[in-house]
Amino acid sequence: MQTSPIEVYSEIGTLKKVLIHKPGKELENLMPEYIDRLLFDDIPYLNIVRKEHDTFKEILQQNGIETVYVTDLVTQSLQDKEVKEKFIKDYICEAGIYNKPQYEIIKGYFKSMSTKEMVDKMIEGIRKSEICCKTQRKLIDYLDNCYPFLIDPIPNLYFTRDPFSCIGNSVSINAMSTNTRRRETLFAKYIFKYHPQYSNVPLVYTRKSEPSIEGGDILVLSPSVIAVGISQRTTPKAIERFSENILKSNMGFKKVIAIDIPKTRSFMHLDTVFTMVDKDKFTIHPNIKNNLKVLVIELCDGKLSIDEENLNLENVLKEHLHLDKVTLIKCGGGNIVDASREQWNDGSNTFAIAPGKVVAYDRNYVTNKIMRENGIKVITIPSSELSRGRGGPRCMTMPLLRQSG
Repeated sequence: MQTSPIEVYSEIGTLKKVLIHKPGKELENLMPEYIDRLLFDDIPYLNIVRKEHDTFKEILQQNGIETVYVTDLVTQSLQDKEVKEKFIKDYICEAGIYNKPQYEIIKGYFKSMSTKEMVDKMIEGIRKSEICCKTQRKLIDYLDNCYPFLIDPIPNLYFTRDPFSCIGNSVSINAMSTNTRRRETLFAKYIFKYHPQYSNVPLVYTRKSEPSIEGGDILVLSPSVIAVGISQRTTPKAIERFSENILKSNMGFKKVIAIDIPKTRSFMHLDTVFTMVDKDKFTIHPNIKNNLKVLVIELCDGKLSIDEENLNLENVLKEHLHLDKVTLIKCGGGNIVDASREQWNDGSNTFAIAPGKVVAYDRNYVTNKIMRENGIKVITIPSSELSRGRGGPRCMTMPLLRQSG
């Protein structure tokens, strides 16, 4: 019988409840001149991206999955007046507003809105043209006059997988590697501190921890084994700290498998090149199969023990997940052109909603065909605009409740 509001001991167990964020006006505050700063390569068309996301949500609901929005949970966490005041203060400070007159004007701007409107605006960002700040100007105001925002938008929030991770009955509020994404975890902090349903969930990592770890690198492979990517955004030191906290908890996890992946944008997180689609089947980008360094982290006499595996990834998975065989389904079928194109559009980033049943982007038709040939039921979603954010269906979801795989 479920007693915790968080229960995730599997990547593939039948999904019961998931957290998502419907993209909003924050995407219309993307500009070509500043998209690198905001970690985008292109600008999605908002009207279409919202329709595609609605289709995604409807498919989840048609499969008996309860969907909840980040903005709703944050709003429900801010019902107490003092908590809301503190949240506004924290948000403005983390947005880099240190000029007191500006701070007071922005604070008043937020307080003039309903809580839900305020949360939406915080995600959207604030253009300078929205607020006339009649304040004493500093030298930096004159030098930075062309930048159009008082507060940057938070356009990456629709990738809810990254800011925090549900593991067992606990949550890791992740320390993000870039300034652009750190405000996302402020929302998680208030949800897991003040939301009436989630305030007592134990934390195994906090947003102020150093160094960085992100949710796209964390995969719960079984009730005893977690995989974590050593990636562009998750450091070895963070994995050690995270592993110690997880393995010393009473949730039953025995091993953390650390997988060293290329440190490039197209291989941003482990789940962009490797996802679990069934008990013994995984999607994988063909470029990471060879010469992959894999380390197994366990507790020995209360201290971390780290051993390098000399086996290839397939045999590592067989050994530690106690499987007779493992099938690695290559993105793009292993064809260098198809694999590169579909990897760019997250062909390996599938989202399992039950064993052998996944959601994938429709545009990755080569990989989807090969998954079907390997007995996987693939439900496709439209993705012409969603994919422009460089994240797939797994990136867009944070499971809250799953049955065991």
